[in-house]
Amino acid sequence: MTALKLLVQKFGGTSVDDIERLKIVAKLVDKTRRAGYSVVVVVSAMGDTTDHLLKQMESLRRTRPPPGAVKAMTPSNLREMDALLATGEQVSSALLATALYAIGHDTRSLNGAQAGIYTDQQHGRARIQGIDTSHVRQLLQENQIPVVAGFQGVAPDGSVTTLGRGGSDTTAVALAAALEAEECRIYTDVDGVYTADPRIVLDARRIAQLTYEEMLEFSSLGTKVMHSRAVEFAGKHNVPLRVLSSFRDGPGTLIAGERPAGGSRPLEQPLITGVACNQDEAKLTVSGIPDKPGIADDILGPIARVNIEVDMIVQNVGEHGLTDLTFTVHRRDYLQARELLGRVAEKLGARGTSGDSSIGKLSIVGVGMRSHAGIASRMFQALAREDINIMMISTSEIKISVVVKETHLETGVKALHRAFELEWDKPGQEVVSNRSQGETDPAPRQASQV
Repeated sequence: MTALKLLVQKFGGTSVDDIERLKIVAKLVDKTRRAGYSVVVVVSAMGDTTDHLLKQMESLRRTRPPPGAVKAMTPSNLREMDALLATGEQVSSALLATALYAIGHDTRSLNGAQAGIYTDQQHGRARIQGIDTSHVRQLLQENQIPVVAGFQGVAPDGSVTTLGRGGSDTTAVALAAALEAEECRIYTDVDGVYTADPRIVLDARRIAQLTYEEMLEFSSLGTKVMHSRAVEFAGKHNVPLRVLSSFRDGPGTLIAGERPAGGSRPLEQPLITGVACNQDEAKLTVSGIPDKPGIADDILGPIARVNIEVDMIVQNVGEHGLTDLTFTVHRRDYLQARELLGRVAEKLGARGTSGDSSIGKLSIVGVGMRSHAGIASRMFQALAREDINIMMISTSEIKISVVVKETHLETGVKALHRAFELEWDKPGQEVVSNRSQGETDPAPRQASQV
């Protein structure tokens, strides 16, 4: 018997939110099987299950035990947290397996350990060390559909571990790599990645194909379609990814290697793939610090040690032996970072500190930046025409980001989308304008756009 081509299909929390949606997912898997594929399914927890479990755990951690008793939970007890959170995906996998069985498929739900996913001992942010695919392959040979609980694995001591943010995507990509699947398909409430957020730009287009590098940049810039860790894993192991909607048919967005050259695209046209914006930004400055080697680490080291992620960094040219350093953090970390920075500044004898939590980040992304000059100038001119002041600038080979006032984000996105002519219908990228499609409520797909 000729082996069937294999697909891994991953369904996010909104796709398995309730029983009716689980039935829709079962039909999608059935459709894939009828198209001649073997299928391995990976699922997230239903809807807000994980948040609900976290609240339950937190309520116990805050409970005061009787005098002389051992406290029920401690902040460091991450092992039990993992054991609890992993149940959300196990519920989804068991229910979906039941839904598939009800429409005539042989299925088997599997937790992380049963699927052979082995991790390190880092509870809450475990890394996959290896996958034993023998059990999954045996089920496929028996013409069954393995339904794997995402987000989890098993540590060397047998404890349940969870993979952290984007864990179910990572599970799906890792299985696709280990099983040498033809493609890993990520189903969510969006039908692809767009040239801009359609809530802001009505004629934003669904992008037919992205490189791993571009998707990594978009993920780091606030796009919520896929977590950057899963995209990085896919790029490392050359696993083609496709973002699709659970609720509407369509080709979605393919994420793979370099896009093929040629075709009818003008060869000299600067290739900008999309515009991203992120409101989750805050800016901190420490001024009048000694301009000497190691000063940046003296400031940013304490910030990093409390797990606050620093994004953009600018240090001014020093004068009279003093300099200023400005950096951005997630807005949720702003107050903690500012308090810590104040203590560091006092210790260093700095002139003072300041902050601004009403900023945002505008970015353009595209592999064409490697071979086209003048893109940065074009970006700055477009923003200047709208009287948008740039506070900070950061670049990479395929990205330019600027910090602006939060109130200028929407205008900036529209200006950059126009400046780089992203609303035009170009070969290889599909026009899915809300207006041309006649959609009246595109909100379900909008929450996770570039």
